Amino acid sequence: MGTVARVVEISAESDTSFDDAVSTGVERAARTLRNIKSAWIKEQHVDVADGRITGYRVHMLVTFVLDE
Repeated sequence: MGTVARVVEISAESDTSFDDAVSTGVERAARTLRNIKSAWIKEQHVDVADGRITGYRVHMLVTFVLDE
C-alpha cells in the first residue's frame, strides 16, 4: 500500500523576518500535526506603517503523512 498525505494551509507572522514567520508556523503546526514532510510558501506579505516594515506574514501549505 502507498503513502497518503494531506495538505493544510496556515498563516504565520513575525516581527523579525519571513524566515522567522516560516519557522514559527512550522513549529506551531508540529504541535498539532504528526509526520510533517514539507511546507510550501504560497504567499508572503509585509505590514507597513510610516514607510517602515512592521511585520512579516507567510501563507504556506503544510504536507503531512496520514497514520496507517
